[in-house]
Amino acid sequence: MAYFVTTPIYYVNAAPHLGHAYSTIGADILARHMRQRGEEVFFLTGTDEHGEPVALAAERLGVTPQELADTNAQHFRDLMPRINASNDFFIRTSDAGHKAAVQSVLQRVFDNGHVYRGMYEGWYCPRCADFKTDQEIGPGDTCLIHGIPLLREKEENWFFRLSSFQAPLEALYAERPDFVSPRTRFNEALSFITGGLNDVSLTRARISWGIDVPWDPEHVFYVWFDALLNYYTALTYARPGEDLTSTFWPADLQVLGKDILKFHAVFWPALLMAADLPVPRRLFIHGYLLLDGEKMSKSLGNVLDPFEVMDRFGTDALRFYCFREVSFGQDGSVSTAGFESRYETELANEYGNLASRTLAMITRYREGQVPEVEVDPVLVPDFEGLAAEVAELLDRAEITQALDRVWQRVRRLNRYVEESAPWTLSKDPARAGELDVALRSLAEGLRVVTVLLCPYLPATAQTLLAALGRPSDSLAGAELGAEPGGARVERVAQLFPKVA
Repeated sequence: MAYFVTTPIYYVNAAPHLGHAYSTIGADILARHMRQRGEEVFFLTGTDEHGEPVALAAERLGVTPQELADTNAQHFRDLMPRINASNDFFIRTSDAGHKAAVQSVLQRVFDNGHVYRGMYEGWYCPRCADFKTDQEIGPGDTCLIHGIPLLREKEENWFFRLSSFQAPLEALYAERPDFVSPRTRFNEALSFITGGLNDVSLTRARISWGIDVPWDPEHVFYVWFDALLNYYTALTYARPGEDLTSTFWPADLQVLGKDILKFHAVFWPALLMAADLPVPRRLFIHGYLLLDGEKMSKSLGNVLDPFEVMDRFGTDALRFYCFREVSFGQDGSVSTAGFESRYETELANEYGNLASRTLAMITRYREGQVPEVEVDPVLVPDFEGLAAEVAELLDRAEITQALDRVWQRVRRLNRYVEESAPWTLSKDPARAGELDVALRSLAEGLRVVTVLLCPYLPATAQTLLAALGRPSDSLAGAELGAEPGGARVERVAQLFPKVA
């Protein structure tokens, strides 16, 4: 089966921060898990490069919009291998392939009668690149997201008949109660729809940094419609000479931040309906990473640099922390102190120490070979159904909950070390059989949790599975006792060394 997962595309008016890494790692965890299940996966991320905010930022810096886009798009592209993202394609909305596909799709929307010329007058936020409804305006005509004064805009644009899709959108939400998750975001989007939809500007006349409108070259497409279409357009040119839309569209899951809910949960499905295209299967809306109680934001300047975090703690530690510390889908606070605590108590002491002790004891007591005996029956109930439970949770994008289930077993194995006390058994030749069972059970239990942790800790897991002599990460093997004993193990350097 095919599985298509996307991140939001990131705006290039400034460099990436931890919030961007968070979205991408979340999608990557799901992509890696689906590959473990044998699915044909396409994982898309990239950059959003048009619109007024980029043009204004470039003007302030004394460079062209294209120069700014090229510079910052590279920063985002560089972030991907650093966070070990396994994306299949990195789209830039300044790509020629994207531009051509956008013009084709929106021409179809025009031809289908969903576009008309009109005059827009209202409040506009240049940082959001968004025309605000009355419900989205803060005190003193300010942006509720950025806290800056809104601009009063009046211009002739081409409009998209969003209002005509109110009934189809209500039907979509009635028929598919899992279309948007978590439920609070579903309710928020549905409330916006049922509150009454107004037609929205599809084009801008005063801006040149964008994609030309084929039926009116005096206009460019409003950046949000250009950007939203990336999830579809990428499939038309990601592989040269091949169109992947029939294989992967509609998207199975789109991972998004809550600040772009309206565009993705309302505008996006309506636009696809207008173009006679299927809507995505699911949208998952995550919350904000908070620093000092506020959302991390380039415009607010309160960001944690993911490159600095990875330099100090390692990439896998960053991946683990983001989804261990903050429940995916909710807002949550992060801090350097939080990294240090999770790193030392859980990664180093619980998982890293479990791995070190297990490999060391097999090396010391059985010359590096896992005993060929059955696993201890006492552990079987603790692991029964674990892989299926993790798969079910990740099908719902409940990434934090799935990680917690696996980590419960990491802690169970640590208790088993103390309960079985191999160092005591080794002193009594009459208990050699008990020692064999304990060592075999620890090796097999460690292998199972490591297979399940592969999407979260890909580099560490690969190293450890190789050290256990069982390098396969297939989810089909994530059952206690699925692999026989007899493998030869190798000791490895400390997986999570002490941080100075």
